[in-house]
Amino acid sequence: MAVTIKDVAKRAGVSYSTVSRALNGIGSENGEKRQKILKIAEEMGYVPNQAAISLKMARSHVIGLYFSTISKMSSPFVLHDVLAGVYSIVGSKYNVVVKGIDMHEPGTLNPSYYDGIIVLSQRTEDQAFMDEVLEKHIPMVVICRTVYVDAPNVTTDEAWAMERAMDYLLENGHRNICVIEGAPNLDSTRLRHKGWQTSLRRHGMDPELVPVVGGTYRYASGYQGAKELLQYHPTAILCFNDEMAFGAREAIAEAGLKVPDDVSLIGFDNWDMSGYNSMRLTTVERSMSEIAREGTRVMLKRLEEGVTDNRRIFLDNKLIIRDTVRDLRKGDGAVVLAK
Repeated sequence: MAVTIKDVAKRAGVSYSTVSRALNGIGSENGEKRQKILKIAEEMGYVPNQAAISLKMARSHVIGLYFSTISKMSSPFVLHDVLAGVYSIVGSKYNVVVKGIDMHEPGTLNPSYYDGIIVLSQRTEDQAFMDEVLEKHIPMVVICRTVYVDAPNVTTDEAWAMERAMDYLLENGHRNICVIEGAPNLDSTRLRHKGWQTSLRRHGMDPELVPVVGGTYRYASGYQGAKELLQYHPTAILCFNDEMAFGAREAIAEAGLKVPDDVSLIGFDNWDMSGYNSMRLTTVERSMSEIAREGTRVMLKRLEEGVTDNRRIFLDNKLIIRDTVRDLRKGDGAVVLAK
């Protein structure tokens, strides 16, 4: 069986990406370390996959767009905004093929088919797929989630963003707050969970006392989650995305209550849902289209200009203040919308 980069990495006691950089003469590996890796590779009889490298000399003008999961997409808005962002940059120069890592058969990536691959990663389980992309010398950009691989990374600080959202509720006098979280297997859920808990601790409150339900990032789970949480008579519900916040609003209305008079709401993502509901939702903006655009810009610089930039690029999250958070600091009982 042919010796692979992973075999060399195991023998050398370093990461796959370190061996890849050393063998290709890129990155910041010092001379002594690189020479050690090259010597081990030679001793083991490692031979670069010249067939794969040669195949990449011909351009296919196809970019792969791989989501962590297609079979269980967290929200159709994600797919729409990411595709719109990618196509706004590539135009008609490239075809974009959309696939799911969860449906990928390991070892089947064809390096002659893709000029590059953009990975929208939401799970740690995606690592094996990203290793395969790199091993087959396919240019890659990872978006949405912070990763430590030999490839550029474009994302946002979701923990800080959700921390700011909880701060805003607390600053407006809310203490009886409930939370509708997202799917537990996604990194976004773990980061947002960390964010709101950090905010509460900083304000001297115990996060363990906050009623929490798990959602799926879909409308129905927001609706069901709010129905369960209304028994705690919250003054505010923090939702892990906008779609669930709009579902929560339906449950609030069914209970004969109003937003924000009786229950305040905050979402996350800043989706344009004006065609579905007139509620002007206060939310955290995480522009998936801009994340996708920036990732695609980095990819095209690699493909068309030969620029290899393996930075982790963090885009800003903004708190978009609209009409769904009531200021409880007013003592007269009047409804005052936060501006």
